[in-house]
Amino acid sequence: MSDDVVTQAGWENTPRKGFFTDTSVCIGCKACEVACKEWNAVPEDGLNFTGMSYDNTGALGADTWRHVAFIEQKKRPVDLGMPTVGTPSAQAQETGDGMRWLMSSDVCKHCTHAACLDVCPTGALFRTEFGTVVVQQDVCNGCGYCVSACPYGVIDQRKDDGRVFKCTMCYDRIGDGLEPACAKACPTDSIQYGDLDVLRAAADARLETLHAQGVPEAELYGRDPDDGVGGNGAFFLLLDRPEVYGLPPDPVVTTRDLPSMWRHAGVAALGLLAAAGAAFAAGARR
Repeated sequence: MSDDVVTQAGWENTPRKGFFTDTSVCIGCKACEVACKEWNAVPEDGLNFTGMSYDNTGALGADTWRHVAFIEQKKRPVDLGMPTVGTPSAQAQETGDGMRWLMSSDVCKHCTHAACLDVCPTGALFRTEFGTVVVQQDVCNGCGYCVSACPYGVIDQRKDDGRVFKCTMCYDRIGDGLEPACAKACPTDSIQYGDLDVLRAAADARLETLHAQGVPEAELYGRDPDDGVGGNGAFFLLLDRPEVYGLPPDPVVTTRDLPSMWRHAGVAALGLLAAAGAAFAAGARR
């Protein structure tokens, strides 16, 4: 299936826009979180101590459209203090401190095949001329179908009014030719915004560079148009497996089986009607 969602949605002459987040240069400053809240007037999400390192937002939600994950990770095997051969200084140089930080700014993926669009009964969710997925709050009835349909757990209902909220990729800003607020505020260009085709080419080149520099574990997530959601409008370069960052390793469109289910239901209904008709005809002959 094509990933040209702009044309499929009835728009013309507009290149699909997207985010490429290169987590290898993220410094965890959270400027993206602050800029997103400031520009989109997103309410505060509670400055609570979560006990999860420096991560005080926890996850994406109705009031958290950008979430910077902090992952403190043992890069090398744990030193159990067992006797080894060699001087203490040589052993220390070999093992180092054994820790590293992984940081990544997560966001709505603006899927190519977006299940949230399939299940929305009011049309509150729609595909924009930039290929992004946006919620119209004045049309949303708060049914919550999109919440369970999202394979990434991104869409969330605001508790005090019931409607759903998520990243719009700053629809108002990009309509005026501006960068989304998060990308504009990122000091290291970890968050890059632009034409999706250009971003994909840049991501491929960056991945090749990292592999050449001895980082074989680097991988692109959400870039492949042949994955379970047809690729994403927001994709990532990761330095470890997706599940380390709290991302599903093999996401699929949750509504992919709906056409087949409806066909089976139709066949079953026709079978019941045929059986009922045959029984009625048999009874009439007696």
